Amino acid sequence: MPTAKLRHLAFTARDAVGLAHFYRDQFGMRIFHTDPDGSQFLTDGVINLAIIQQALDGDVPTGFNHFGFHVDDVDTVAKNLVDAGLPEPAVRHTTRPFAEYRAIDPEGNWFDLSAHGYLPPGEQE
Repeated sequence: MPTAKLRHLAFTARDAVGLAHFYRDQFGMRIFHTDPDGSQFLTDGVINLAIIQQALDGDVPTGFNHFGFHVDDVDTVAKNLVDAGLPEPAVRHTTRPFAEYRAIDPEGNWFDLSAHGYLPPGEQE
């Protein structure tokens, strides 16, 4: 089995723009996408860091939210997860150009699966 590559981390923040600017200014990460709600997406050229704007009417707390794997074949990984007794990964309905599927591990942690990766379009591995 090919090794999946951890390429995406996501945090929920009270001030997504301010936190993105912190990582940009302190660590040289590049902001490459902003959602209408203010969520920010940064990269160091290998890892994509999503900083999700916390919604006042939402029930998602601040802090770690999910991670994502870049895999060779989502269908094979999905089948293996189901064979292991986990729910089938769900299609992520989003306009973002990455993270095609959302899955869950045995402890209930969310993770994304992507066959094309998490870097900005045109910068894929």
